[in-house]
Amino acid sequence: MKWILFALTIYMSSSNERVRENYIDTYKDIAIIEMHRKGVPASIKLAQAILESSSGTSDFARSTNNHFGIKCKSIWKGNTFFHKDDDFNNDGELMKSCFRSYERVLESYVDHSNFLSTRIYYQHLFYLSTYDYVGWAEGLQKSGYATDQEYASKLIRIIEREGLSQYDYM
Repeated sequence: MKWILFALTIYMSSSNERVRENYIDTYKDIAIIEMHRKGVPASIKLAQAILESSSGTSDFARSTNNHFGIKCKSIWKGNTFFHKDDDFNNDGELMKSCFRSYERVLESYVDHSNFLSTRIYYQHLFYLSTYDYVGWAEGLQKSGYATDQEYASKLIRIIEREGLSQYDYM
């Protein structure tokens, strides 16, 4: 029985690796283009998308094409999708949050760049080098991009494990 579990673990790990590799191959060029257009490092963009969408495989990502977990906010005029996340009502009960929904994943990548570059609480990031993925990851966490207290560490691990910083130099 132990061997079966071990073999299954190895299979799942290599399967997840292939999914990540395919995801990176599919979206790296978009991430690089967006880096040049708005200044968000390609490594950060890819790491966030991998983390937020489980490399595009999560039910949420597949149904919304939202690979960055971007919520609606008051100015959003596009399609929406409601999903329980981390918002609570006045009674302290978890409620459904409004998320942006896109026709294509490309729109999610473009909107992510626009979202970061137009929000005052992310402006300090654009003074960092596009080669400073550690500073960007820590800055995103400090600015409240996600509620996960390990968000920066997770992004950095993904970037380093997958060698994503190479795309910041393209």
